[in-house]
Amino acid sequence: MNDLNQLFEHDELREQIAYLTKELVKIPSVSHTNGEKVIADRIKQWISQFPYFKQHPDHLWEQEIPGDPYGRKNIFAWIQANPTAKKTVIYHSHIDTVNVKDFGNLENIAFDSEQLGEFFKNYDHDETIKIEAQSGDWMFGRGVLDMKSGAAIHIANLHYFSENLDKLHGNVLAMFNPDEETQHIGIISAISELTRLQKENDLEYICAINNDFTSPLFEGDSSKYIYTGFAGKLLPSFFIYGREVHVGETLKGIDSTLVASEINKQINNNMALAEQIEGEVILPPSCLQQRDRKESYTVQTPFKTGIYFNYFLYKDTPSDVLRKLKQQAKVACDEVEQYLQMNYKQYLQRLGQVDQSISFKIEVVTIEELIQELRGKNIPVERTIRNVAERTKGEELRDRAFKIVEALQELDEQKKPRVILFFSPPYCPNHSIQYDREGNEQLIKELEQLINDVQNKTKEEIKMKEFFPFLADSSYIACQESKSELDVLMANFIGWDETYSLPIQEIQALNIPSINIGVYGKDGHKWTERVYKPYSFELVPHMIRTLTEKLLLSSDRSLFIR
Repeated sequence: MNDLNQLFEHDELREQIAYLTKELVKIPSVSHTNGEKVIADRIKQWISQFPYFKQHPDHLWEQEIPGDPYGRKNIFAWIQANPTAKKTVIYHSHIDTVNVKDFGNLENIAFDSEQLGEFFKNYDHDETIKIEAQSGDWMFGRGVLDMKSGAAIHIANLHYFSENLDKLHGNVLAMFNPDEETQHIGIISAISELTRLQKENDLEYICAINNDFTSPLFEGDSSKYIYTGFAGKLLPSFFIYGREVHVGETLKGIDSTLVASEINKQINNNMALAEQIEGEVILPPSCLQQRDRKESYTVQTPFKTGIYFNYFLYKDTPSDVLRKLKQQAKVACDEVEQYLQMNYKQYLQRLGQVDQSISFKIEVVTIEELIQELRGKNIPVERTIRNVAERTKGEELRDRAFKIVEALQELDEQKKPRVILFFSPPYCPNHSIQYDREGNEQLIKELEQLINDVQNKTKEEIKMKEFFPFLADSSYIACQESKSELDVLMANFIGWDETYSLPIQEIQALNIPSINIGVYGKDGHKWTERVYKPYSFELVPHMIRTLTEKLLLSSDRSLFIR
């Protein structure tokens, strides 16, 4: 459709969003590809057709991601109700997707919603999917749920408010960001633009509305969910330095892969490490990578191994994570020590030899503790970190972190076996709107009233929960950590400011209350990914419009987060 205004003039809202979603799905905007730039340009071109932005072309702009090899960019669109309006509601959506390798021989139609819909109408391997496809209420395709449909809703609501300025008692600022599925580089880069815009126009960001996808939380769950907070994430990592030996003396060594495996056993999916928050979906840590660091085949036993975990943060702090995982690592090392001692003793008995004194003790330290120890010996820690960071530019971020830790361990002349606990990139701050603090009542009140109104008018059951159960860009527009906790984070985050950093001070200065009123569907990141149109294309855009209008009418200017 050459003129998008015709779409909004003649079609119902559901058809508008369906069209926009299908067109966005057609663009293969897989993370770390040129497609992310292409979809940004398309969205900007669409919005530029709206009469408001023809009259105010300076209210639509792009922000290039600095030094990005794919030319990716953030798109901003700003609607001002009047030149003096300060209160602002932010809309944001990510525009990248995961890849399509999971589609197999259907990869060539992964971005074609209509062909996939026809395919699933005759899909005999899953009766539920087949029935849903035949109903006409579901749309399929890579990114249709996560989250091209969400971006389409924000575009449609932008058009609505640009044509109905009398409905606004403030501003709407929409942004469309790349790279949510990997490093969140789009939203992180957008922080500086949000800060600039706020300072130059004295804006008050009263709420950010994301519409990232929501799904059933358990089999048979038909409820829809609105979230008032976002889980954070740390990547706790362990560098294991054992004791190398020739395989002919294997029982005298400390195999680092054995230690890593025991640490994995202690931590991976351990529900005892998951926070306990009533009524919330809270996940335990999970292993994302475990491998030894031998570069080629030799008959020397592996003595250097790395392992790291995805660790969701809800209300815990970095200090809490270090404390819990250091204790688990100590338990693992004690288990390995006893195991190695037992087998070495049995070996000597079979040889008829007396017990020989060999220690299998493995020290467990944080990277902060190791650095303090090395500094106490006047060892050039900072120079080593800088040198390795410089030497490894362009390499994978996690691997760079392990190489820095390995270099620091090698500075220890004792070469004692140890496990070093540290944080690797990325870090996602966790935050939520406080329910028990003065100042947030209006936002919570409006959300509760919105949910009640929708439930009374429809058959939908909508529930409000605190923490969005998946990672989202919303993590980066507020940060709840105190200075002391951030100091702990950075002291144990290897290479902070050398290989990775976040504009923490700017994020905390913004501290935007954030919620998620998301599209609804099933199987995000799977080849059967699909969005439910009646709720997503009708109720969700109306709920966002209604909440926007009511929040901008509110005189409450002090919404807080925790």
